Amino acid sequence: TGDVAFPPNNRTNWDGIDPKPLKEYLRDVTLTPLNWTPGSCLVAFPSDDGPQHFSELDEMMKEVNANFPRVQEFVNKPVPVNAPATERLREAVAGRVKELCVYDEKMQEAPVVHFMCDSKMRVRFLTHFYAFLFFESWEQDLFTKRFVRDHLRYADEIQCAAARVVAAIRDRARRRDPTGNSNGDFDSFHIRKGDFQYKSAWLEADQIYENSKDELQENATVFVATDHKEKPFFKTFADHCDLVFLSDFKEELKDVNTNYLGMIDQLVASRGRVFFGCFHSTFSGFIFRMRGYHSQKEKVEGWDQGILPKSYYYSGKHEKSIYQSYGPLRTPYYSREFPISWRDIDKGIEELSAFGV
Repeated sequence: TGDVAFPPNNRTNWDGIDPKPLKEYLRDVTLTPLNWTPGSCLVAFPSDDGPQHFSELDEMMKEVNANFPRVQEFVNKPVPVNAPATERLREAVAGRVKELCVYDEKMQEAPVVHFMCDSKMRVRFLTHFYAFLFFESWEQDLFTKRFVRDHLRYADEIQCAAARVVAAIRDRARRRDPTGNSNGDFDSFHIRKGDFQYKSAWLEADQIYENSKDELQENATVFVATDHKEKPFFKTFADHCDLVFLSDFKEELKDVNTNYLGMIDQLVASRGRVFFGCFHSTFSGFIFRMRGYHSQKEKVEGWDQGILPKSYYYSGKHEKSIYQSYGPLRTPYYSREFPISWRDIDKGIEELSAFGV
C-alpha cells in the first residue's frame, strides 16, 4: 500500500524469541509468491522486461507441453548450452513440471520479494538452484551459474587452509613413490556415518572397500573426509592404502577455526584423482559439483558432456557410476548433483572479455 508498517512492537532484535509474529509481518508487507515451489513449476526469467517477453515464455511452455519430453530423451544427449530457449526449456522440464512461474512485471516492481518457508503449507526450496531456475537468455543462465561458482564459495582462509593440506598430501604421496607418482596424486573418499538418515548408505568399511577397490591403486595414498570418529572402523582401508585424515595435518591447520574443518574436508576431497562419495549426502554432492567445476577448467576426459570419469558413489549399486554419463535433472534432486550445473559453464566468456565485461 505504500504505508509504513513497523515490525511487531517495533522490535529489531528477535534473538531467543519466537519468530512467528515476525514471519507473519514479513508476509503482510512483502510480495510473497506462494506458488513458487520446486515440485510444481520452473521459475522463468525473461530475456527482457515488458509484457511481450512474458508472453514469449508462455508460448514456449505451450509448445513444449504439446509434445512433453521424457527424461530418457536427454540421457547422454545434452542440449547445447547456447541452444534456442525452447530447446533448453525442453530439457529443463523433461519429466518434471509443466508450468512456469514467471518473474513478471509485478515481481520486478516489488520493493521486497519474500520467499517464506512453511512446512505445513509445503513451501520449502529443497532443491538445487539450477534445477529451479530457467533463463530465456543462455548468456544469463551461464552467468548465473558462474556467479554461484565464483562468488558463493568458501572464504579465502578456508580455501588456503585446504590448499596447504592438499600440498602436504601430494608431497607425502610423491615421497612414497617418486618414480611412479611424480605428480603426487592421491585418491579420496567421503564416508558419511553419524546421524545420517539414509540407513541404506550405512555400509561397513570392508563393503565400501570391496565396492571401490577396482578403481583404486593398491598401497596408494587415500584421504578420507568423514564424520566417523572411530579409526578402527577403517582398518580394511588401512590394510590396502596409505590412509590419511584431516586430523593428520595439524601443522597445516594450526590457528584455523575448527568450525571450518568440514568445509576444508570437502575441498581436500574434491582434489582426489579418484573420488568416492556417499549417495544421498549433500556434503558429497557439493564435492562432486566442485569436481565438475575443476573438470571444465582442466578439460578432463568427457568435460564437454559434463562427465566425471573418476567420480563414483561407494554404494556399489546402480548409482555407483552415474557420473560416467550425462544425466539430466530428475527427482529427488538433493540425492546428487547434475552436470547441467557445470557443463560448458564458460561458454561465451571470451566474447564477454572482449567487451570488458
